[in-house]
Amino acid sequence: QIFLRDIWPTRDEIQAVERTFVIPSMFKEVYKKIEKVNERWNSLVAPSDNLYTWDEKSTYIKSPPFFDGLTMKLPPPESIKEAYVLLNLGDSVTTDHISPAGNIARNSAAARYLTERGLTPREYNSYGSRRGNDAVMARGTFANIRLFNKFLNKQAPQTIYLPTGETFDVFDAAEMYKQSGVPLLVLAGKEYGSGSSRDWAAKGPFLLGIKAVLAESYERIHRSNLVGMGVIPLEYLPGDTAESLGLTGRERYTIIIPEQLTPRMVVDVKLNTGKTFKVRMRFDTDVELTYFHNGGILNYMIRKMSQN
Repeated sequence: QIFLRDIWPTRDEIQAVERTFVIPSMFKEVYKKIEKVNERWNSLVAPSDNLYTWDEKSTYIKSPPFFDGLTMKLPPPESIKEAYVLLNLGDSVTTDHISPAGNIARNSAAARYLTERGLTPREYNSYGSRRGNDAVMARGTFANIRLFNKFLNKQAPQTIYLPTGETFDVFDAAEMYKQSGVPLLVLAGKEYGSGSSRDWAAKGPFLLGIKAVLAESYERIHRSNLVGMGVIPLEYLPGDTAESLGLTGRERYTIIIPEQLTPRMVVDVKLNTGKTFKVRMRFDTDVELTYFHNGGILNYMIRKMSQN
């Protein structure tokens, strides 16, 4: 019976070998050759700009729109007016359902985007490999075939565009709402955003134009990630659910957001049906409210860095 400790060298023995054989000339020799040995590496053309040069043709890396319209002055908080519900979801919607993951399906919105740019299906690759392209990732948000949307009463990466009653891929419906200048909302049940933490599970909904999520409860980290993207996590008051309030998701929702906000504040939701009920804004700390006032943590950091 032999144990690892019987054959493992001691630290002193390792250092003796290092002192004898690991010498400066080894490294000098490697770095001296580095500019001569690899011809392909040396032939690569690299821009000399101080800032990253975005390649408009790249389908992998794209300048994200997170800072479009950013001003140094903080805009006052605005109520969400006459929002449509993009998705009407149940309990335990996970970040797998929300976040783009896995291979890009040939019949998906992301596949159509890549095909329009001259790529063939074998070149689609995965959402993970294209996480630097917000256009692909937005199209992959809620694109999971196991997403159960109450509007459709079945599993599908689709939803109903409520103004016409037609069924579209989630991204396409969101884009039509966006072109109409309409804010969006997601209805959900318990433990919204459960599962592994993924930043694109918050970035994706933000890019789709989702201004708030109304759920019975949230997975802790996902709630925090929504706050970081400026998406409002709203929570039903104890005892309330979509069912108990008689919500179908086909109503239009106005969320009254006062200028003076406090953590875990209760606010009014008014429906176009005339019904009004109260929900809690799940900004749990003053720091989270600061992020919200800035439109998210990214905008907050840009403003802070600019001031410094």
